Amino acid sequence: MVPDISTGRRTYGLLAYLYGPGRRDEHTDPHIVAAWESVLAPDPGREPAATLKQLTDRLDLPVLALPAGRRPQQHVWHCPVRTAPGDRLLTDTEWGEVARRIVHATGIAEHGDDQACRWIAVRHAPDHIHIVATLKRQDGRSPRHHQDAIRAQAECRRIEADFGLQRLNPGDRTAAKRPTSAERSKAERTGRTEPPRETLRDAVRQALAGAATEDEFFTRLTAAGLRVEQRIAPSGDTLGYKVALPGDRNRAGQPIWFPGSKLAPDLSLPKIRQRLTDNPLDPEDGPRPRPARAHRDAVTPAIRAAATLDQDDDGTAVAQLVGTGELLDALAQTAPAATRTELRAAARAFERATRSHERAARADHRALRTAARGVLRAGDALGRGEDGGATAMVLSTLVLVTLAAARWHSAHHHAQQAAAARQAAHHLRTAYRTTAAVPLRAMRNHGQRLPEPVRQQHTTAVGDALPGYADQLRGGPGWDALLATLDQAQAAGHDPTALLKTVVGQRELDTADNITDVLIWRIRHTTGLPAAPKPGTHPAPTRTRATKPEETPAHTTLAPTEQRRTRR
Repeated sequence: MVPDISTGRRTYGLLAYLYGPGRRDEHTDPHIVAAWESVLAPDPGREPAATLKQLTDRLDLPVLALPAGRRPQQHVWHCPVRTAPGDRLLTDTEWGEVARRIVHATGIAEHGDDQACRWIAVRHAPDHIHIVATLKRQDGRSPRHHQDAIRAQAECRRIEADFGLQRLNPGDRTAAKRPTSAERSKAERTGRTEPPRETLRDAVRQALAGAATEDEFFTRLTAAGLRVEQRIAPSGDTLGYKVALPGDRNRAGQPIWFPGSKLAPDLSLPKIRQRLTDNPLDPEDGPRPRPARAHRDAVTPAIRAAATLDQDDDGTAVAQLVGTGELLDALAQTAPAATRTELRAAARAFERATRSHERAARADHRALRTAARGVLRAGDALGRGEDGGATAMVLSTLVLVTLAAARWHSAHHHAQQAAAARQAAHHLRTAYRTTAAVPLRAMRNHGQRLPEPVRQQHTTAVGDALPGYADQLRGGPGWDALLATLDQAQAAGHDPTALLKTVVGQRELDTADNITDVLIWRIRHTTGLPAAPKPGTHPAPTRTRATKPEETPAHTTLAPTEQRRTRR
């Protein structure tokens, strides 16, 4: 059950919307389900003689009774309350109880207070109501509704338990501020896919990812097409900043500005400065890396982040979460078109997992920030060949990182953050499957062409290194790709059995969705093998021991392709 509190100036305008047809004729049978005094609240939805003007006058009476100078400018308190998808439909009586409990919990109208604010609850859809109140008590005083949004959320959690509804995750006051109803309505009217607040929050986070200096951060904001205004002290120091979307203006034609702190708690200028100074990056950049190289370089710090999140050092873990968020933001900006939507969704979801009340130690997550910087400097990824394989490699690793983050948050009872990390993992899995399909197919084709003695040799190696998983892996779709990877590693001079034991020891496999894929990318990362086999790659000759490529013994059985090449 989700409450969403906002304030406004026009009681009549809000009532006209609630009793009207809606923007897409979605409002049906609007009527009052509860009120401060049912006999004093005319209901235009049920009483033929009642009008919106009458209802407005009754609600506004305590406000209008005051001298003009004492009337609050924003005197209309509005709180829609919606059940979650899949919840049962509540009756009017139940919705009335919900409304009374919320106005009591928020201080609008406590039980037994006959001088409380006037309010009504209107139902015009099966799954939600709108509570409308005027913010002057009938004795002329103002209500004590400080932290009303937090108190409404807490009461909704209790209502969910009492009514047998879905239990949503409790908040901890570290989430970014959600767009208001007015912001969402304006976005819909103007044809935007989302409110400007959300677009700006993503843009600011992306500008911060891998930034080395404050000046670079502001330069990136401008380059992203945002309006940027810095607050400068007389000394010339920057005290703060605010951003706006071009074309997003108020009724007076002025840009609608959002300070960084209003976008998210960690996007204020002091928090940004702390991030830049705690883990400084070298602004002097060398040659631009290729996307494939940048993605491979990001795997090692991601692996370390996953390991850190499985330990008990909370401050260090929080730092790794922040660094992982920067890496995801960088990947989302440079991803190929086929996966960009999923990666942006993953980065946006994980943004919630980077914030909690746990304090980040001054731990070194510079490696993750450096990786994010490298990804951005490398530019847009092509998504094919070695580029696609390296991207699949880092995405496979990040799935494990986000799952480790979900476990860490769950252990600390951070319900919202844990859910956000799991949501990010879901989007990363989808992006990984799209990215990995082509390189894994090439590996699979390679593995299927291996001579049977070679296949049997590598099968034995898997059985020796992973006795508990061998039968499960042998029947999976990635088996041939794993054999091809082991064959290429052996050709590069590695012992398959020892190599498998090494990569298995790097991290547990029980939480992996696809153990075969995880082993493939670990092997390729550990050995430096190409992330994607080159077109036309043929199986290497059969080997009975680990050899260097140039040491193929004369007695080794050649693959059919090599036999034909020898006869020619």
